[in-house]
This record gives sequence, C-alpha cells and structure tokens, in this order.
Amino acid sequence: MDTLLLLLLALAAYLIGSIPFGLLLAKTRGKDIRKLGSGNIGATNVLRCLGKPLGITCFVLDVLKGFLPAALFPLLGTDSAGLQEGFPSIGILFGALAILGHNFPIFLKFKGGKGVATSAGVLLGIAPLAVLIGILTWIAVFFISGYVSLGSIAAAIVVAVTGWVRVGHYGVVTSLALTLLGVLAIYRHRPNIQRLLKGEENKFEKKKKQ
Repeated sequence: MDTLLLLLLALAAYLIGSIPFGLLLAKTRGKDIRKLGSGNIGATNVLRCLGKPLGITCFVLDVLKGFLPAALFPLLGTDSAGLQEGFPSIGILFGALAILGHNFPIFLKFKGGKGVATSAGVLLGIAPLAVLIGILTWIAVFFISGYVSLGSIAAAIVVAVTGWVRVGHYGVVTSLALTLLGVLAIYRHRPNIQRLLKGEENKFEKKKKQ
C-alpha cells in the first residue's frame, strides 16, 4: 500500500473512531450523556439513561466505527503489491486506531468510552467466529449476573482465548491482536472491576419513567 494512502487511512480510522455518537445522540434529546448515569459516552450508558432506541442506535454506530476501518479500508488498496498477503495485519492496524479514537477521542479532549462495541466491530471484521463466541459469552454472563461490565470483561477474555485456540486459522498476528484488544478492554474497565470486588457495582436496570 502506498505510504501516503496508508497514513491518510490511518488518520481517517482514528478520526472515525473519535466520533462521539453517544454524545451526539444524547444532544438530540437536549442532554449531555457525560452528566448522566456513569458519565460514559458508550452505548450502555445511553441505553440506561435515554432508552432502547438511542441505546441500540449508539451501539450499532460504535460497532461500525470499528468494522469499517478493519474490514473495508484495506480494500481501498487491493491493487498494491503484497496487500492481500498482509490483509489481516493492515485491517488490525486500522481497527486498533479506531478503538484508540473511541477511547481517546480528539474531539472530547481524549476522554472517551471503554471501546467494547468498537472492539467488537473490529473483531467482526477480522475474526467473526471469535465475535460470535464473545457475544454468546456476554449474553450468558449478563443474564446470569445482571452486570454489563462483567459480561464485557468475560467476553474480552473468551475472545482472546479463542484467538489462540484457533491460531492455526487466524495466524499469530491476529491472535496477538485479539489478546491485546481484550487486555485494553479489561484495562478500561478498571473502575468496574474495583466496584465488582467491593460489591458496589450497579446491576443493569431499565431507565425509570419520569
């Protein structure tokens, strides 16, 4: 891939990841999501504070922020020599930049979300089976425990493990990327982990009608 094109796509991936869809959707209701609930701009807080329509919309958009750079950006240079062979690595690079954009958005002074939905989008682009297993894990843990954060942490661990179980299929680079994404997701959940250990984490509840 041409160096200039690579740099432009890398910048685009980060900027796309930086778009604060949760904040923008909340503003359509005259709200600042950073001042509601947990203060997080992610889909879970939007869902909890502003209801299903905006919450689901935010989730889909945050997933697309990761999926588009990881799955489609590499296709923009398929005529370049060696791109097809390096496709997984190139997709991972763009996806990782989108996640960094979501977690540390330039538009919000580098204070963003936890990157779970965006990471899921990246994984969907490079390792769809791992995503499916991760989603099933999240659903199971969430419905058993009632904790969104615990489901997200468990899914991150399972996705990383799946990468190494299928390392023969994914390759070392992709498996390592799945592990690093999982570690990043868990790292961003540090406050949740502390509250879980203290028994202070709030279980998911539907937004009460005013």
